Amino acid sequence: MKTITASIITIGDELLIGQTIDTNSAFIGQELNRIGVWLRRRIAVGDVRAEILQALEEQSRDNDIIIITGGLGPTADDITKPALCHYFNGRMIVNEEVRQNVIGIFERIGRPVTEVNLKQAEVPDCCTVLPNRRGTAPGMWFEKEGAVVISLPGVPHEMKGLITDSVLPGIQERFPLPVIRHRTLLTAGKGESELAAHIRDLEENLPASIKLAYLPAYGMVRLRLTARGEEETSLVAELDRHFGLLRERVREWMVIDEDLSLAEALSRLLRERQKTVGTAESCTGGIIARMLTEKAGASAFFQGSVVAYANSVKQEVLGVPAETLALHGAVSEATVRAMVTGALRSLGSDYALATSGIMGPDGGTEEKPVGTVWIAVGSRERIEAQQFRFRFDRGRNIELTANAALNLLRRFILQDEPA
Repeated sequence: MKTITASIITIGDELLIGQTIDTNSAFIGQELNRIGVWLRRRIAVGDVRAEILQALEEQSRDNDIIIITGGLGPTADDITKPALCHYFNGRMIVNEEVRQNVIGIFERIGRPVTEVNLKQAEVPDCCTVLPNRRGTAPGMWFEKEGAVVISLPGVPHEMKGLITDSVLPGIQERFPLPVIRHRTLLTAGKGESELAAHIRDLEENLPASIKLAYLPAYGMVRLRLTARGEEETSLVAELDRHFGLLRERVREWMVIDEDLSLAEALSRLLRERQKTVGTAESCTGGIIARMLTEKAGASAFFQGSVVAYANSVKQEVLGVPAETLALHGAVSEATVRAMVTGALRSLGSDYALATSGIMGPDGGTEEKPVGTVWIAVGSRERIEAQQFRFRFDRGRNIELTANAALNLLRRFILQDEPA
């Protein structure tokens, strides 16, 4: 079966200068891969007509599908629609369905419709309009010389709706697609190169239809097996067999055998055991609380957080003794142990974790250089503390500290209450 390939072109000066982070491509890539389309390239271009046309021409040469996001607004700097109209030798017409959608949206929010807003209803006559149920800019489907070009709004919420409602079903109907299946597990505590050496023989014995990918992050490595073929039953059986071998080999460092984050794995563990957690954060500034509450349902296990950045807050809110801070300092085992005790008391949770460290770029000493971190986790029965020495910039040190704290608590709970 022929491999169906795709390219993503994101349009906008704000992407090139870093003012806006491109999250659209990640979502589109995941969704295309899920249905068996192989993403070959991701390209960003500015709001320049010639560059848009050049990127479109180049990507159409060796891809079956080109998905474009951005530049579909009603203002003068949004030039994707007229550029596509020119490329496909069309002319602009008013689509009445889109026009009524624009009018309906403004009526619902109680605002007048301007001529600029109604320009959203103008589309090239050579496209198939993809209705946008979440906004005013329609999607557009073009075909030329066997290639499909799909233009979508850059607003992530609108783009996702169009991908789900129209683009994926259209691609599945238009192209014969292979079966692609993934199995992913998350590890912590062992680096990418060490893992690669540890499982080298397993990787070398994988069949041609299965590939192993290493996806390192802050203190963690995802291992993903991807199987590709035409017959689903035998493909999945072979994939599961090799995933079982991989899982057993890395069991010592495995956090979870699903494609979940460390925070999600810990959240599931707490829900399964019907336990709660609270955080006392100094150097991480509340990021651990945010990670634990990002997904819906956090109220079932998360009690709250004290961001005790100042020593006065450590003393007055968490009850860290003044003599502890004076004798050992804020970045010390004694302090984070006291912070855990204070969090358990003030937040009423079953478990608590505490962080205190020197994130940089300044503040380090010879005894406690930048990157020195103390983390404690515990319950009313016992508390464990561990020192870490990170060596990166402030942002990475904070992320590493947060993940180390989550993993330390996860291991503590498993020791406390084995499955």
